[in-house]
Amino acid sequence: MKIPFVKMHGIGNDYIYVNCLQQTLENPEQLAIAWSNRHTGIGSDGLVLILSSESCDFRMRMFNADGSEAEMCGNAARCIGKYLYDFGLTTKKSLTLETKAGVKPLTLFVNADNQVDLVTVDMGEPILEAARIPVDLARERVINEQVFVNDEVYDITCVSMGNPHTVIFTTGIDQLDLPRQGAAIETNELFPNRTNVEFVETLSDTHLRMRVWERGSGETLACGTGACAVLVAAVLNRLSQRKATVSLLGGDLEVFWDEASNHVFLTGPATLVFKGEIIIN
Repeated sequence: MKIPFVKMHGIGNDYIYVNCLQQTLENPEQLAIAWSNRHTGIGSDGLVLILSSESCDFRMRMFNADGSEAEMCGNAARCIGKYLYDFGLTTKKSLTLETKAGVKPLTLFVNADNQVDLVTVDMGEPILEAARIPVDLARERVINEQVFVNDEVYDITCVSMGNPHTVIFTTGIDQLDLPRQGAAIETNELFPNRTNVEFVETLSDTHLRMRVWERGSGETLACGTGACAVLVAAVLNRLSQRKATVSLLGGDLEVFWDEASNHVFLTGPATLVFKGEIIIN
């Protein structure tokens, strides 16, 4: 059986996209593991299904490279917007996307060739209550709290953008042993649902630089929800203005935390890599 797919990326955060509007993909958890393998599969940070929705224009499900299902991904949401418009599945430049983290409105920016090159996602309100993130600390909010993980000290700020993030402001992020440190924090007992981990340098009050350890995928070149969590954490720690550029290994994202609505807006590119078919035995 041949399954058509498209590979896309948002500043290097790459996923396999399958149109499930008129077909059902069985066992997506196992397929995400097999297809994400960069040696024996297509190679990606995970698998994204594009589905119909009863309440929104479209719906997404996403699976990390380890097969675990994630609530939301800002980079994937942007790529879905490009996919839907560029392949003629919608003519709308403003549409709604149903996710496990709620409804996410998309705004598509179309170039002179009638192709989408930038997408803004309304990521909604950040969740700051520790119990809802969740973080197992006796705090209402976790802002610049000192914790010990494997005998190392970290000052953490925790934010959920529909999925949990642990943000650590530091210096020298290029020298971090991220596979060791990120994995240890991700799976620490403080985080009942595990956590994404961001190490951040403050370059100015409008420019942040980060590396990310994604829950279920390891280090990735970018993470949209992570960039949003970083901006929120920086504002809470009085390190940033409400609108800033967040630089990741794969490129830059623009993030804006609107004080009036309390919503976080994520803007960045979406790029088609290639189309193909993969055989399911």
